[in-house]
Amino acid sequence: MPVLSLGYLRLGVESTAQWKSFADDFLGMMPVDGPLSGALHYRMDDYPPRLVVAESAAPGLDAVGFEVLDRSDLREIVGRVEAAGVETHAGSAEECALRQVTGFAAFDDPSGNRVELFYGPVLSHRPVDLPHVSGFVTGDQGMGHVILNATDTEAAYEFYVGVLGFVERNSLQLPGGISYFLGCNPRQHTLGLNPADGPALLHFMIETESIDDVGKALDRAETLGIPMMQSLGKHTNDRMLSFYVYSPEGHATEIGWGGERIEGAAPTYRITEGAIWGHRYTPPPAGAKGLPR
Repeated sequence: MPVLSLGYLRLGVESTAQWKSFADDFLGMMPVDGPLSGALHYRMDDYPPRLVVAESAAPGLDAVGFEVLDRSDLREIVGRVEAAGVETHAGSAEECALRQVTGFAAFDDPSGNRVELFYGPVLSHRPVDLPHVSGFVTGDQGMGHVILNATDTEAAYEFYVGVLGFVERNSLQLPGGISYFLGCNPRQHTLGLNPADGPALLHFMIETESIDDVGKALDRAETLGIPMMQSLGKHTNDRMLSFYVYSPEGHATEIGWGGERIEGAAPTYRITEGAIWGHRYTPPPAGAKGLPR
């Protein structure tokens, strides 16, 4: 079987203090104690922390974690990755404990983005507590979606589709090349590939259960002084109602509601505009790091 969903993000950052306000008070995730000393751990649902943020001398994407079905599927997919000439690392017991999973394997994608495939999340059975949000849309759709920078989007496409089993949902012609939006479950896209000069996490999205959650998040962004990146709008591909802010590290961070579910096979298509309406862009504020390139 292919990858099931986006399971987690592990980020290296300049300041966990800035991320604590961003993830706790704005995103509305649940802070919990975790096994990585000094790091921030955040739950969204019944799974172990889906966002882990740790201070780093070299801030960036530590890993994007994709869930697979079980040990057998992990072994089979890792075999395909190695057959494609990519070196893999099998997670040790200690490394699995840090991620609160039963097993995982890590490798770099063709652009150098760190990918981890895992199975068997270790559940705490403590109900999730989300005072700012009615709930997040996860389940069979996973944590949300990510857009990764790719130095060669065609090579990245062949790897994620041909090796990991993603399917192309749609594409977008950009001045620097073609951006691809790939799915692996009913979420319209779980992964996007953005043409760029180097690897990085460009963007991540979390989806809320209620349209009111989006409105309340807009209010929180204004109250907390979080810089807006794109105004409220509706996408042409996943039909999601959403807005974007800049994370403390400059990632485009999307809060959305009402994304399209795709059940079964669907033909791919190319879009010529990103939004049906809205999503007006605001440059990063003076002195901000801006978007990673």
